[in-house]
Amino acid sequence: MYDMKNLKQLGTLGKNAPAAMKAFQTLDQAALGDGVIPKKYKELMAIAVALTTQCPYCLEIHKKHAIEAGATQEELAEVTFISAALRAGAAVVHGTHLMEH
Repeated sequence: MYDMKNLKQLGTLGKNAPAAMKAFQTLDQAALGDGVIPKKYKELMAIAVALTTQCPYCLEIHKKHAIEAGATQEELAEVTFISAALRAGAAVVHGTHLMEH
């Protein structure tokens, strides 16, 4: 199902829900643009979220933007392991719900 060509359908999606698409695009631009947090760090955060949600589209898009913003291969590697640690940590913490009091 994953194919970057599917992104060409964003126009169709927006045509069928123009107000929602415009609102999403405005949010996306505001959230990911330079601000108090520099763009490079925002893109690295986006990669971390994409790794945890396992969205291949987001990974591809935000990897490109992170590199354009100056992210290094070492930073991409570290963000991968930060994401892995958080996913593993979440499983461990949720495991506490299985324990009897």
